[in-house]
Amino acid sequence: MGTSWSARIVTARPDTETGILAVLDRIVARMSHWEPGSDLCRFNRAAPGAWQQLDPALSRVLGAGLSVAAASNGAFDPAMGALVDLWGFGPPGPRSGLPSAAEIAATRGGSIEHDPALLRARRTGPAALDFSGIAKGYAVDAIARYLRETGHGDFLVETGGELLGEGVKPDGQPWWVDLEPVAGLAPIRIALHGLAVATSGAGQRNFVADGRRYSHTLDPRTGGPIANGVAQVTVIHAECMFADAWATALTVLGADAPAVAEREGLAMHMAVRDGGAIREVISPALAEMLAR
Repeated sequence: MGTSWSARIVTARPDTETGILAVLDRIVARMSHWEPGSDLCRFNRAAPGAWQQLDPALSRVLGAGLSVAAASNGAFDPAMGALVDLWGFGPPGPRSGLPSAAEIAATRGGSIEHDPALLRARRTGPAALDFSGIAKGYAVDAIARYLRETGHGDFLVETGGELLGEGVKPDGQPWWVDLEPVAGLAPIRIALHGLAVATSGAGQRNFVADGRRYSHTLDPRTGGPIANGVAQVTVIHAECMFADAWATALTVLGADAPAVAEREGLAMHMAVRDGGAIREVISPALAEMLAR
Protein backbone atom coordinates (compact mmCIF):
# COMPACT_ATOMS: atom_id res chain seq x y z
CA MET A 1 0.00 0.00 0.00
CA GLY A 2 3.02 2.25 -0.34
CA THR A 3 3.36 2.90 3.38
CA SER A 4 4.79 1.46 6.58
CA TRP A 5 3.29 -0.48 9.46
CA SER A 6 4.21 -1.01 13.10
CA ALA A 7 2.93 -2.88 16.13
CA ARG A 8 3.71 -2.53 19.82
CA ILE A 9 2.63 -5.70 21.55
CA VAL A 10 2.84 -6.75 25.17
CA THR A 11 4.33 -10.27 25.39
CA ALA A 12 4.30 -10.98 21.66
CA ARG A 13 4.87 -14.54 20.48
CA PRO A 14 7.97 -15.29 18.36
CA ASP A 15 5.86 -15.87 15.22
CA THR A 16 3.68 -12.78 15.61
CA GLU A 17 5.54 -10.65 13.07
CA THR A 18 5.31 -13.40 10.47
CA GLY A 19 1.58 -13.68 11.12
CA ILE A 20 1.04 -9.93 10.73
CA LEU A 21 2.97 -9.91 7.45
CA ALA A 22 0.75 -12.73 6.17
CA VAL A 23 -2.35 -10.66 7.05
CA LEU A 24 -0.99 -7.66 5.17
CA ASP A 25 0.06 -9.75 2.17
CA ARG A 26 -3.50 -11.06 1.86
CA ILE A 27 -4.91 -7.52 1.97
CA VAL A 28 -2.51 -6.33 -0.74
CA ALA A 29 -3.44 -9.35 -2.90
CA ARG A 30 -7.11 -8.48 -2.56
CA MET A 31 -7.31 -4.69 -2.41
CA SER A 32 -4.23 -3.04 -3.92
CA HIS A 33 -4.83 -0.89 -6.98
CA TRP A 34 -1.05 -0.80 -7.52
CA GLU A 35 -0.68 -4.59 -7.99
CA PRO A 36 -2.07 -5.59 -11.43
CA GLY A 37 -2.81 -9.11 -10.20
CA SER A 38 -4.88 -8.08 -7.18
CA ASP A 39 -8.56 -8.97 -6.91
CA LEU A 40 -9.42 -5.27 -7.08
CA CYS A 41 -7.48 -4.70 -10.31
CA ARG A 42 -9.03 -7.77 -11.90
CA PHE A 43 -12.45 -6.43 -10.93
CA ASN A 44 -11.64 -3.09 -12.55
CA ARG A 45 -10.58 -4.82 -15.77
CA ALA A 46 -13.79 -6.86 -16.01
CA ALA A 47 -16.35 -5.88 -18.60
CA PRO A 48 -18.94 -3.39 -17.29
CA GLY A 49 -22.25 -5.03 -16.43
CA ALA A 50 -20.81 -8.45 -15.60
CA TRP A 51 -21.22 -9.67 -12.02
CA GLN A 52 -17.92 -10.58 -10.35
CA GLN A 53 -17.54 -12.80 -7.30
CA LEU A 54 -15.77 -11.07 -4.42
CA ASP A 55 -13.55 -12.30 -1.64
CA PRO A 56 -15.43 -11.77 1.67
CA ALA A 57 -12.89 -9.20 2.87
CA LEU A 58 -13.11 -7.23 -0.37
CA SER A 59 -16.90 -7.33 -0.18
CA ARG A 60 -16.79 -6.13 3.43
CA VAL A 61 -14.62 -3.12 2.61
CA LEU A 62 -16.66 -2.27 -0.47
CA GLY A 63 -19.86 -2.38 1.54
CA ALA A 64 -18.38 -0.14 4.23
CA GLY A 65 -17.16 2.33 1.63
CA LEU A 66 -20.53 2.46 -0.10
CA SER A 67 -22.27 3.02 3.25
CA VAL A 68 -20.04 6.02 4.00
CA ALA A 69 -20.62 7.27 0.46
CA ALA A 70 -24.38 7.19 1.02
CA ALA A 71 -24.22 8.78 4.48
CA SER A 72 -21.90 11.56 3.27
CA ASN A 73 -23.99 12.36 0.18
CA GLY A 74 -21.18 11.26 -2.10
CA ALA A 75 -18.28 13.03 -0.38
CA PHE A 76 -16.57 9.64 -0.15
CA ASP A 77 -16.50 7.24 -3.08
CA PRO A 78 -14.67 3.87 -3.17
CA ALA A 79 -15.22 3.78 -6.95
CA MET A 80 -13.34 6.89 -8.07
CA GLY A 81 -10.25 5.06 -9.30
CA ALA A 82 -10.51 6.47 -12.82
CA LEU A 83 -10.71 10.00 -11.43
CA VAL A 84 -7.70 9.45 -9.16
CA ASP A 85 -5.68 8.19 -12.11
CA LEU A 86 -6.80 11.12 -14.26
CA TRP A 87 -5.44 13.62 -11.73
CA GLY A 88 -2.11 11.82 -11.54
CA PHE A 89 -2.44 10.27 -8.08
CA GLY A 90 -2.87 6.64 -9.14
CA PRO A 91 -0.60 3.91 -10.58
CA PRO A 92 -0.14 5.65 -13.99
CA GLY A 93 1.74 8.39 -12.12
CA PRO A 94 1.78 12.19 -12.41
CA ARG A 95 0.42 13.87 -15.49
CA SER A 96 1.51 17.04 -17.27
CA GLY A 97 -1.10 19.77 -17.16
CA LEU A 98 -4.61 19.72 -15.80
CA PRO A 99 -7.39 17.41 -17.00
CA SER A 100 -10.10 18.98 -19.11
CA ALA A 101 -13.75 19.15 -18.12
CA ALA A 102 -14.51 16.56 -20.78
CA GLU A 103 -11.88 14.18 -19.39
CA ILE A 104 -13.27 14.58 -15.88
CA ALA A 105 -16.82 13.97 -17.10
CA ALA A 106 -15.70 10.81 -18.90
CA THR A 107 -14.48 9.26 -15.61
CA ARG A 108 -17.64 9.98 -13.67
CA GLY A 109 -20.18 7.90 -15.54
CA GLY A 110 -21.38 4.65 -14.05
CA SER A 111 -21.43 3.21 -10.56
CA ILE A 112 -20.75 0.09 -8.52
CA GLU A 113 -23.61 -2.29 -7.75
CA HIS A 114 -22.95 -4.49 -4.74
CA ASP A 115 -24.76 -7.63 -3.61
CA PRO A 116 -23.21 -8.44 -0.20
CA ALA A 117 -25.45 -11.45 0.40
CA LEU A 118 -24.06 -13.19 -2.69
CA LEU A 119 -20.56 -11.69 -2.34
CA ARG A 120 -20.62 -10.15 -5.77
CA ALA A 121 -20.51 -6.75 -7.46
CA ARG A 122 -20.43 -5.24 -10.89
CA ARG A 123 -19.39 -1.92 -12.33
CA THR A 124 -21.24 0.15 -14.88
CA GLY A 125 -19.40 2.50 -17.22
CA PRO A 126 -15.91 3.62 -16.25
CA ALA A 127 -16.38 3.24 -12.49
CA ALA A 128 -13.26 1.67 -10.96
CA LEU A 129 -12.53 0.72 -7.36
CA ASP A 130 -9.85 2.56 -5.39
CA PHE A 131 -9.61 1.77 -1.69
CA SER A 132 -6.90 4.34 -0.90
CA GLY A 133 -9.25 6.09 1.53
CA ILE A 134 -10.26 2.98 3.47
CA ALA A 135 -7.82 0.07 3.01
CA LYS A 136 -5.19 1.33 5.46
CA GLY A 137 -7.85 1.52 8.16
CA TYR A 138 -9.08 -1.95 7.29
CA ALA A 139 -5.51 -3.23 7.54
CA VAL A 140 -5.27 -1.87 11.10
CA ASP A 141 -8.52 -3.66 11.99
CA ALA A 142 -7.29 -6.88 10.36
CA ILE A 143 -4.01 -6.84 12.30
CA ALA A 144 -5.91 -6.18 15.54
CA ARG A 145 -8.29 -9.05 14.78
CA TYR A 146 -5.36 -11.39 14.14
CA LEU A 147 -3.72 -10.37 17.42
CA ARG A 148 -6.92 -10.96 19.40
CA GLU A 149 -7.41 -14.37 17.77
CA THR A 150 -3.86 -15.39 18.71
CA GLY A 151 -4.27 -14.43 22.35
CA HIS A 152 -2.78 -10.94 22.41
CA GLY A 153 -4.84 -8.54 24.50
CA ASP A 154 -2.58 -5.47 24.81
CA PHE A 155 -1.25 -3.75 21.70
CA LEU A 156 -1.03 -0.61 19.59
CA VAL A 157 -1.01 -1.17 15.81
CA GLU A 158 -0.52 1.29 12.98
CA THR A 159 -0.45 1.47 9.19
CA GLY A 160 0.39 4.73 7.47
CA GLY A 161 -0.42 6.77 10.58
CA GLU A 162 -3.80 5.17 11.30
CA LEU A 163 -3.84 3.54 14.75
CA LEU A 164 -5.82 1.20 17.00
CA GLY A 165 -5.13 0.50 20.65
CA GLU A 166 -6.32 -2.43 22.73
CA GLY A 167 -5.77 -3.14 26.42
CA VAL A 168 -2.99 -1.35 28.31
CA LYS A 169 0.78 -0.95 28.37
CA PRO A 170 2.93 -2.94 30.81
CA ASP A 171 2.80 -0.06 33.31
CA GLY A 172 -1.00 -0.21 33.38
CA GLN A 173 -1.42 3.02 31.38
CA PRO A 174 -3.60 3.11 28.29
CA TRP A 175 -2.08 3.64 24.87
CA TRP A 176 -1.86 7.45 24.86
CA VAL A 177 -1.43 9.05 21.43
CA ASP A 178 -1.30 12.67 20.33
CA LEU A 179 -3.45 13.71 17.41
CA GLU A 180 -1.34 14.78 14.46
CA PRO A 181 -0.24 18.34 15.31
CA VAL A 182 -1.50 21.39 13.44
CA ALA A 183 0.49 24.63 13.65
CA GLY A 184 -1.23 27.14 15.90
CA LEU A 185 -3.44 24.64 17.74
CA ALA A 186 -2.92 23.11 21.16
CA PRO A 187 -2.04 19.38 21.05
CA ILE A 188 -4.75 16.86 21.92
CA ARG A 189 -3.93 13.55 23.61
CA ILE A 190 -6.35 10.64 23.64
CA ALA A 191 -6.33 7.14 25.12
CA LEU A 192 -6.84 4.43 22.51
CA HIS A 193 -8.52 1.82 24.68
CA GLY A 194 -10.49 -0.23 22.17
CA LEU A 195 -10.52 2.74 19.80
CA ALA A 196 -8.98 3.66 16.46
CA VAL A 197 -7.94 7.02 15.04
CA ALA A 198 -7.39 8.14 11.45
CA THR A 199 -6.33 11.48 10.00
CA SER A 200 -6.86 12.99 6.57
CA GLY A 201 -4.86 16.07 5.57
CA ALA A 202 -5.61 18.09 2.46
CA GLY A 203 -2.01 19.24 2.23
CA GLN A 204 -0.28 15.88 2.70
CA ARG A 205 0.16 15.42 -1.06
CA ASN A 206 -0.34 18.00 -3.76
CA PHE A 207 1.02 19.43 -6.98
CA VAL A 208 1.41 22.85 -8.55
CA ALA A 209 0.11 23.76 -12.01
CA ASP A 210 -0.12 27.20 -13.57
CA GLY A 211 1.00 28.74 -10.30
CA ARG A 212 -1.78 27.14 -8.25
CA ARG A 213 -1.45 24.34 -5.69
CA TYR A 214 -3.89 21.43 -6.01
CA SER A 215 -4.69 19.00 -3.20
CA HIS A 216 -4.58 15.23 -3.69
CA THR A 217 -7.95 15.03 -1.91
CA LEU A 218 -10.56 14.88 -4.66
CA ASP A 219 -14.24 15.68 -4.33
CA PRO A 220 -16.19 12.90 -6.08
CA ARG A 221 -19.13 15.26 -6.49
CA THR A 222 -17.21 17.82 -8.57
CA GLY A 223 -14.45 15.66 -10.01
CA GLY A 224 -11.71 18.02 -8.86
CA PRO A 225 -9.42 18.69 -5.88
CA ILE A 226 -10.98 20.27 -2.81
CA ALA A 227 -10.43 23.96 -2.09
CA ASN A 228 -12.53 24.39 1.05
CA GLY A 229 -9.88 25.53 3.51
CA VAL A 230 -9.81 22.27 5.48
CA ALA A 231 -6.27 21.59 6.66
CA GLN A 232 -6.85 18.33 8.50
CA VAL A 233 -9.57 16.06 9.89
CA THR A 234 -9.14 13.36 12.51
CA VAL A 235 -11.83 10.81 13.38
CA ILE A 236 -11.89 8.45 16.38
CA HIS A 237 -14.01 5.32 15.93
CA ALA A 238 -14.29 1.75 17.18
CA GLU A 239 -13.25 0.52 13.71
CA CYS A 240 -10.27 2.03 11.93
CA MET A 241 -11.82 1.27 8.55
CA PHE A 242 -14.67 3.68 9.29
CA ALA A 243 -12.37 6.22 10.95
CA ASP A 244 -10.28 6.22 7.76
CA ALA A 245 -13.21 6.62 5.37
CA TRP A 246 -14.98 9.24 7.46
CA ALA A 247 -11.81 11.32 7.88
CA THR A 248 -11.66 11.58 4.09
CA ALA A 249 -15.38 12.25 3.70
CA LEU A 250 -15.41 15.01 6.32
CA THR A 251 -12.36 16.63 4.74
CA VAL A 252 -14.27 16.83 1.47
CA LEU A 253 -17.47 18.04 3.15
CA GLY A 254 -15.73 21.09 4.60
CA ALA A 255 -18.27 23.51 6.06
CA ASP A 256 -20.91 20.76 6.12
CA ALA A 257 -18.69 18.38 8.08
CA PRO A 258 -19.63 19.49 11.63
CA ALA A 259 -23.34 18.90 11.04
CA VAL A 260 -22.70 15.50 9.44
CA ALA A 261 -20.32 14.47 12.23
CA GLU A 262 -22.92 15.40 14.84
CA ARG A 263 -25.68 13.57 12.99
CA GLU A 264 -23.55 10.43 12.66
CA GLY A 265 -22.23 10.63 16.24
CA LEU A 266 -18.64 10.86 15.03
CA ALA A 267 -15.78 11.97 17.27
CA MET A 268 -14.18 14.51 14.91
CA HIS A 269 -11.43 17.09 15.18
CA MET A 270 -11.16 19.52 12.27
CA ALA A 271 -8.60 22.21 11.53
CA VAL A 272 -9.72 24.86 9.06
CA ARG A 273 -7.70 27.66 7.50
CA ASP A 274 -9.55 30.91 8.23
CA GLY A 275 -7.65 33.74 6.61
CA GLY A 276 -4.17 33.62 8.07
CA ALA A 277 -5.24 31.63 11.13
CA ILE A 278 -6.24 28.05 11.87
CA ARG A 279 -9.69 27.47 13.34
CA GLU A 280 -10.48 24.35 15.38
CA VAL A 281 -13.77 22.45 15.23
CA ILE A 282 -14.53 19.69 17.75
CA SER A 283 -17.67 17.57 17.37
CA PRO A 284 -19.95 16.96 20.37
CA ALA A 285 -18.91 13.28 20.48
CA LEU A 286 -15.22 14.20 20.72
CA ALA A 287 -15.91 16.95 23.26
CA GLU A 288 -17.68 14.40 25.45
CA MET A 289 -14.77 11.97 25.06
CA LEU A 290 -12.20 14.61 26.06
CA ALA A 291 -14.25 15.64 29.09
CA ARG A 292 -14.20 12.15 30.63
